[in-house]
Amino acid sequence: MTTWPIHGRITGPIVMIGFGSIGKGMLPLIERHFEFDKNRFTVIDPNDADRSMLDVRGIDLVHKALTRENYREILTPLLNEGGGQGFCVNLSVDTSSRDIMELCRELGALYIDTVAEPWAGFYFDKSAGPASRTNYMLRENILDARRQSPGGGTAVSCCGANPGMVSWFVKQALINIANDAGLEYDEPKTREEWARLMQRVGVKGIHVAERDTQRSENPKPMGVFVNTWSVEGFVSEGMQPAELGWGTHEKWMPENGRTHKTGCGAAIYLLQPGANTRVRTWCPTPGPQYGFLVTHNEAISIPDYFTVREGEKVVYRPTCHYAYHPANDAVLSLHEMFGSAGKVQEQHHILTEDEIQDGIDELGVLLYGHGKNAYWYGSQLSIEETRKLAPYQNATGLQVSSAVLAGMVWALENPNAGIVEADDIDFRRCLEVQAPYLGPVVGVYTDWTPLDDRPGFFPEDIDTSDPWQFRNILVR
Repeated sequence: MTTWPIHGRITGPIVMIGFGSIGKGMLPLIERHFEFDKNRFTVIDPNDADRSMLDVRGIDLVHKALTRENYREILTPLLNEGGGQGFCVNLSVDTSSRDIMELCRELGALYIDTVAEPWAGFYFDKSAGPASRTNYMLRENILDARRQSPGGGTAVSCCGANPGMVSWFVKQALINIANDAGLEYDEPKTREEWARLMQRVGVKGIHVAERDTQRSENPKPMGVFVNTWSVEGFVSEGMQPAELGWGTHEKWMPENGRTHKTGCGAAIYLLQPGANTRVRTWCPTPGPQYGFLVTHNEAISIPDYFTVREGEKVVYRPTCHYAYHPANDAVLSLHEMFGSAGKVQEQHHILTEDEIQDGIDELGVLLYGHGKNAYWYGSQLSIEETRKLAPYQNATGLQVSSAVLAGMVWALENPNAGIVEADDIDFRRCLEVQAPYLGPVVGVYTDWTPLDDRPGFFPEDIDTSDPWQFRNILVR
């Protein structure tokens, strides 16, 4: 595109927390799609390695880390400067999403983030039990903030590619399946109607199924964690317990599976790290593949959203989890890290758009167990197309940053919606904003099930009566 649509005007200051791979990618999208006062755009980051990108634009950098002790002191004057309604775009690690979100709502500023993030130390606190370190509990903390203060200024929680965009993909995929099956229905308008439609279509579960094939000409050196997005973010979530939304069709639970005693009850966790837990899944390009069952917010928010209750009883809920095959260098990095007793490499490297030779990030949702077996719907964004679309990011980054853009547009158009998740907001509007940045968006049916493609040399503990039992998906 030679001209880009202006989606709205931000009348107050913009404060971007974090200027890592996603922050750098967000910068041109904000510049393209919003009217705003460039003199009131501030970035906060403890690392000033990319300060020159901000200096040439006249954007101020606050070269500090936000902490529990200083976040109010730093953010309050920045978000109040010069009048209008400010917008806080939180793309950082080690900052409490809830605390910053609540401050923004106090100040009348809009807010968006890509993850329910805690203050530093949470992910690696050995004194905390596994349940307390889950994304389930981090999400419950955000939901508690919503219960404590319903309505008011809009704060969009967990709105990146995943969590975020994939929740919009689920709704579109569900509609596609229902249409292809010839069902007569009215498009859902409420959460309950969406859940009833998924129940009627017969979806047993959902994989957020991803394959990242981006690669560099230079092999990964030993002692370096290489990834296509934040190493800190990936390691943090990868060391949390594996988590998944737990469907009503499941007849078996792993021996190390645990339920939660509080909250929505939509998920379980395993007593092992997600980045060291493998599952069987399917994507269009590779076909059958192994993925890592890394915990993500959408693995809990999606099954919670699509839960059908009769009174207090849950009568339908889909299983849902991430099934992630990262870039090959990241797989090697995880193998090396876990082989060194979980000690993360001291040197981190994110593959940039300049050094990646080729590859795509194929990220979508696999809705399975219905009458047409399984259906994958998602983005097949290549590095080549990414370079044409937007600077400062690879394909993985653009899927995230464009989802943040869509969430920002929705927040500006709905400034008094309170605290919301990606599942709650207008999926059609968000995908409309995001679509120019996603490359091919395709829907593909497959006959594959987790019972296929097994070598058969050894006896296995599987359930042949239902291919889509988690018992058959988990690699043991």
